[in-house]
Amino acid sequence: MAGKLKKAGLIGSGFVAGILISLQFSAIADKETRTSLPVEELRTFAEVFNAIKQGYVEPVEDKKLITHAISGMLSNLDPHSAYLDADAFKDLQVGTQGEFGGLGIEVGMEDGLVKVISPIEDTPAYRSGVKAGDLIFKLDDTPVKGLTLSDAVKKMRGKPKTQIRLSILRKGETKPLEITLTREVIKVQSVKSKLVEPGYGYLRVTSFQENTGSAVVKHLNDLYKAGSLNGLVLDLRNDPGGLLNAAVGVSAAFLPPKTLVTSTDGRTEDAKHKFYAAPEDYLRGNGRGGDDYIKALPLQALKVPMVVLINGGSASASEIVAGALQDHKRAVVMGTQSFGKGSVQSVLPLPGNTAIKLTTARYFTPSGRSIQAKGIVPDIVVEDTANGESVKRLREADLERHLDNDKEKDAAPVKEAPKPQGKAPTTKPKAGNGNKDEGDERDTTPPELASKKDYQLGQALNLLKGLQIIQNKQ
Repeated sequence: MAGKLKKAGLIGSGFVAGILISLQFSAIADKETRTSLPVEELRTFAEVFNAIKQGYVEPVEDKKLITHAISGMLSNLDPHSAYLDADAFKDLQVGTQGEFGGLGIEVGMEDGLVKVISPIEDTPAYRSGVKAGDLIFKLDDTPVKGLTLSDAVKKMRGKPKTQIRLSILRKGETKPLEITLTREVIKVQSVKSKLVEPGYGYLRVTSFQENTGSAVVKHLNDLYKAGSLNGLVLDLRNDPGGLLNAAVGVSAAFLPPKTLVTSTDGRTEDAKHKFYAAPEDYLRGNGRGGDDYIKALPLQALKVPMVVLINGGSASASEIVAGALQDHKRAVVMGTQSFGKGSVQSVLPLPGNTAIKLTTARYFTPSGRSIQAKGIVPDIVVEDTANGESVKRLREADLERHLDNDKEKDAAPVKEAPKPQGKAPTTKPKAGNGNKDEGDERDTTPPELASKKDYQLGQALNLLKGLQIIQNKQ
């Protein structure tokens, strides 16, 4: 192929209002590689264009019509392809660096309304109780119906300390909800850690940004300063994804060098690629121009017993990490089935500092499993609470026009992993994502990081302690 799309190692997880987006940047292919244009269909397009120009009740600028046509073409392909105007393109580039303005919600479009895919931790939306699956039908006094997703996102953006009122439809609620949020400049701390018990570390990745891989190594070194670890919990719950090279870097912190982390496959040759735990794949610029942070990794991190926690909010890059550690039997994956975002988006820059975000490939785990519209199935299913309940979350398969799993029709049915048995508590502990169970009327303030109320984390620690006992007996 004469003009190959240049990759910069990013993948996508949906359109975002003030949240990280995971993408792969590309250049537009040479004109000679384009297929022949459908003349008759373009003639029809020109006739419709002319009819609007001549007969619409109000004058419409040519640029506006063309922009809407491009946006319509992309938005009708799948939930993750989109047209990015100058503002959206700029926000995308800034967002991958972990600092941006907004509310802190990842959104999509459904039936003309803005649908919340996921709120991100430590943001106005998360603290105010916005939930995955919420349908936003009004922004202040402006109805969402009739707006494009890009227009809706623009209205949600604004100067820090200014407010916006979201009118929300929520499943299970008989009346619409109104939530007033104060916009912030959001600085996302993508990695958090603590020693939950002597000898047991907790490492949380909230999103995958440019510095996430190096931050994981730094936090691991901090954990080991207190002494050797008998076990480590890697928490990827409610992690909507991020940069592919960051996902490869986090995987490289726990896998032997040159181990296959993920692969992508699409129609073009440059959409077919394998990514390994190697500097050329986890460092920007093909491993040049930056220090290899993996060299500073504590050697014990490659062998410490691990549990990876996932749930329905774990998407894209977080599914890559969970799938790689699961396939290589490096960790036990625990929790509930992940989101199922297994497609790659390429950003094709256009004139005027605009771009299109186009789905160009699917990605696969090292064993060749497709995650698209299916997700990662945990080795041990543990619901949010001890009584076996979990918050209902939106998943990729619930999105309109989602891509099918091209390997699912040939795959054997997946058997649900056994759930651990436990006595139901007298009160319902909240899950680590901060959402309350249906019917629970208590405060929705998210629990403290790795708190005693985090049932899934408690089960992960119990498993690690059991593995430690077995090792000591051998």
